[in-house]
Amino acid sequence: MKRRSLLKGLSLAGLVGIYKPSTLLARTEINNDTASINGSRDRAYWVSLMDKIASPVLDNMSKGLLRKNMDMRVSPIWDNRDIGVGYLEALGRLAVGMGPWLALEEVNANEKVIQSRLKKQLQDSIAKGVDPKSADYLSWDKGSQPLVDAAFLAQAFVKAPKVLWEPLSDGTKQQLIHEFKQLRRIKPYESNWLLFAAMIESFLLEIGENVEEKRIDYAIEKIVTWYKGDGWYSDGAVFSFDYYNSYVIQPMLVDILRVNVKQGRRTRDEFDRAYKRMQRYAEFLERMISPEGTYPIFGRSATYRTAIFQPLVQLALEDALPDWITPAQVRSAITAVKKRVFIPESFTKDGWLTLGIIGDRQSGLADSYSNTGSMYLTSLSFLPLGLPETHPFWSAPFQEWTMLKAWKGEPFRKDYHVDF
Repeated sequence: MKRRSLLKGLSLAGLVGIYKPSTLLARTEINNDTASINGSRDRAYWVSLMDKIASPVLDNMSKGLLRKNMDMRVSPIWDNRDIGVGYLEALGRLAVGMGPWLALEEVNANEKVIQSRLKKQLQDSIAKGVDPKSADYLSWDKGSQPLVDAAFLAQAFVKAPKVLWEPLSDGTKQQLIHEFKQLRRIKPYESNWLLFAAMIESFLLEIGENVEEKRIDYAIEKIVTWYKGDGWYSDGAVFSFDYYNSYVIQPMLVDILRVNVKQGRRTRDEFDRAYKRMQRYAEFLERMISPEGTYPIFGRSATYRTAIFQPLVQLALEDALPDWITPAQVRSAITAVKKRVFIPESFTKDGWLTLGIIGDRQSGLADSYSNTGSMYLTSLSFLPLGLPETHPFWSAPFQEWTMLKAWKGEPFRKDYHVDF
């Protein structure tokens, strides 16, 4: 594991957002429809795709028009919860994936135009979401689902405070704090949901508010008891083979511990252990990307698409990848995946994400709690946009990932169980 990189750039005085930071051809050659050779071209593609995904949500919500105009679709087996929760899902899930990029100062002129527009729209959308007089005031008090997506919004504030939290008006800040605190009425399930409560309290801790420490400490200690080994946690008492280690458990535990160690509440050893486990888990994610740029689809919430790569790309953002995985290797692999996933049929005619994985004919894969807003968790795979274009993630040429090497008959790293 990249022990040196674990400590490099992870100063507890700062948070992630502040770091300045298809088809196969013969013999398994990848053509430029699947992965480009030039990193700057890859970055332009990622920025364009981020803009395409985010703009329908943020352009509408910043004007108070999201509820009116969003093409809100629900799973065929929808559980009849209040549909209004989907708007908070869209906002919170987009914010956490976009935050590090919106905080980046070193961007070229063309990218700056897009970044500045989306940053202002996201700030305005957050303000609309907590203003009771706004048509887009969010459903903070409907059922238990708001706990989930308020946590993603809180995580976004932790990742990029200088652009997402600090510029907000005092009134908006106070209303957000109020909405976050009233969510204490919700007792989280004995699952990854414990981390949602802990994430909100950790953000409140970070900004100097009084917190319910038990909601933080119980979550950390319970998740640790569910560790099964070799980088995998169970999502509750019974292990389920799905991607919730990616969507929530690994990265949210790390972000919670980062704040709490900084604030003197938890130990550095706890953080280091959780981080090493995330590094190990990320090794599996990198190996799951096939030569064609596909990945295995299993378990619930599969329609969250590229969100499964959150731990891998967060490590890239933080310069903490395992030694044998290079930044350009990750960029090349994830770019190949994005080009397989985000085909025209993955969007409605008005640009909203569909409920499938590849195209809109797969809406039957959506779980009972899934709606259009849920799909925006896919923004998590865009975290490396928070790295400047001079960083090796973007500046280094195309590099083959593990399974591309393996199925071309080239040497590749053997894999063995790790115990920590």
